[in-house]
Amino acid sequence: MTGEFREPERVIVLLRAHARALTGPVIVVVLASGGAVYGATALDEPWLRIAVAAAGALAILLLGLVPYIRWLASHVLITTRRIVVRRGLGVRTRQEVLHSRSYDVSLRQSGLQRLFGSGDILVNTGLDRPVVLRDLPRAALVQEAIADLMEHSRSSVAEARRQTGATPLAG
Repeated sequence: MTGEFREPERVIVLLRAHARALTGPVIVVVLASGGAVYGATALDEPWLRIAVAAAGALAILLLGLVPYIRWLASHVLITTRRIVVRRGLGVRTRQEVLHSRSYDVSLRQSGLQRLFGSGDILVNTGLDRPVVLRDLPRAALVQEAIADLMEHSRSSVAEARRQTGATPLAG
């Protein structure tokens, strides 16, 4: 036991991609259900009615429900110590970035993202590629919060090193 007091990790926010990503699946569900109901009532042949209803149900399942579940399954968790990115439906990927290991945070917005206030946040870790947090709502606020957390983490890590007497390697 070192006697070092470490502040417990707290969850700051849990984010998902902007809900605008669900516009296409919602339109598909409305059109497919309307088309299936119309086709099932307007057609004379029973096998055609069943085929149209089955095609509508398949379109709703594959083009409406699967994208919604994929959207629900992917999120970004920001805590006082790290950023955790989870993606994927069948194959789950989890990526963690410690605030103390990050160098800078930048914001990238397309015209549509700027209109809705969302954007892609790039967290540079000094490795080959930055970690990209895609299409987050209120992206400017999230960028500022991450930058503040990184600054606080760097200063607390430096303070802990000073208290323990650890020094960088001379070379």
